[in-house]
Amino acid sequence: MTNLTIGTALGDAEARVHLDARRFNRHTFWVGQSGSGKTYALGVVLEQLLLETELPLLILDPNGDFTRLRETRATANEADASRLAEADMRVFRSGAGDGDRLHVRFVDLAPSSKAAVLRMDPIADAEEYNALIHVEQEAESFDARDMLPDLRASNDPARVGLANRMENLQVLDWELWSRGAASVVDVIDERPRATVLDLGGFEHPAEPKVAALAVLEHLWARREERRPVLIVIDEAHNLCPPNPETAVERALTQQLVQIAAEGRKFGLWLLLSTQRPTKIHPNVLSQCDNLALMRVNAPRDLAELADVFGFASEEAIRRSATFVQGQALFGGGFIAEPTFVQMGARITEEAGGDVKVPLRSGDDGSSV
Repeated sequence: MTNLTIGTALGDAEARVHLDARRFNRHTFWVGQSGSGKTYALGVVLEQLLLETELPLLILDPNGDFTRLRETRATANEADASRLAEADMRVFRSGAGDGDRLHVRFVDLAPSSKAAVLRMDPIADAEEYNALIHVEQEAESFDARDMLPDLRASNDPARVGLANRMENLQVLDWELWSRGAASVVDVIDERPRATVLDLGGFEHPAEPKVAALAVLEHLWARREERRPVLIVIDEAHNLCPPNPETAVERALTQQLVQIAAEGRKFGLWLLLSTQRPTKIHPNVLSQCDNLALMRVNAPRDLAELADVFGFASEEAIRRSATFVQGQALFGGGFIAEPTFVQMGARITEEAGGDVKVPLRSGDDGSSV
């Protein structure tokens, strides 16, 4: 058995706590309210997976918290730091900044997803939808410079209507599109040890959701290859809400529900991190067999967790309301019994973190 050392038993600093790496072939739910140390602690486990397994990680990162996963801390064990430095890790960024750009190809999306992006119904907008199907068979890129003039030059009312829709929604202007160039899914197919997708820098609110949809659709379409990957979704309530409102949100949530229900046997395993269980679609939450619980105060959330994760007692789950930062309850398939844990130290840098309150400096240079 491959053990992942994640910290020590609460109240016994000499007793190390381990997770069974083999049991990450089940879906994992990671929950803790703001300020509980959830993201830092998640980094501890991801580092151990990188050190002790060959399991590829795909990290959907809305706040850029894991974009420094390649950078080790000065306090890190030299051997661990060296092994992580040798690992193949790729970081793709949205918006402005240095590094590889996060791009996907519009033409790679499923027809229903293209229609969702364009807010198009296959029945109510039958003619435009039909035009879109034919356009996708012809287009090698998704670029306003060529596509809009070509659609309008056809004098086909359906194609002209499609061009107007694209222009009105300004979808062609999104930075997300690769416009015929490489897509991030090409790299994911190579299965680096870790692929981090920074979703937070896009201008249009739908772009991060479409980026996630494109990646998850691609993995699902190639599921029969049975190439394992752990899909880590931080702040998962942004991508998997219980009541999706837009067509893109519905398509993305539906894909996640499908992966949660059927992906395990194909090696598509989820790790969902969020602040509240009630903010995650119940058909995804109910498929999780591993639980990492940090501080949660809301009685409704505690009751939901006790109902879904019966392997931990209600008393143990309610104890999480008393946790301080860095304390957690682990239960489920990846640990022998529900265990209270003081999380260990990170090896790599955390890119996020709280913004400190500016304090007034005293005459002696100290803060007052």
